[in-house]
Amino acid sequence: MHMAWVRHVCGRLKSDYRYTNQIVYNNFPWPDLDAKSATAQVQKSRSAIELAAQAVLDARAAEAGATLADLYNPPMPEKLLKAHRALDAAVDAAYALSGGKKSWKSDAERVAFLFTRYQAVTSLQAAVS
Repeated sequence: MHMAWVRHVCGRLKSDYRYTNQIVYNNFPWPDLDAKSATAQVQKSRSAIELAAQAVLDARAAEAGATLADLYNPPMPEKLLKAHRALDAAVDAAYALSGGKKSWKSDAERVAFLFTRYQAVTSLQAAVS
């Protein structure tokens, strides 16, 4: 989900992304997993993301001596690829709780949903409600 956002809103220098906290990270519309309104379903979703993220870190650590460039240049180690796919699925499920779909057919659908979500969370009307 985040990479779809990055590919759409990041600037570029030649073919490289120019990732900035002000434009990309700070404006990214995260799923609504607020601890204050944590239903059992939200807590389960948060836990699934935490476990999947830890699996990515564990898969990286299993490749002793490999740099991030080694790990992410094709071919990606199978265990790391599976961990990232599980993390993607957990994140998609979190966005489904925030009014999204369980799956998206394309990055264009993801970005359209993210911009709709961005508009909702930045709207002055939402702040008044």
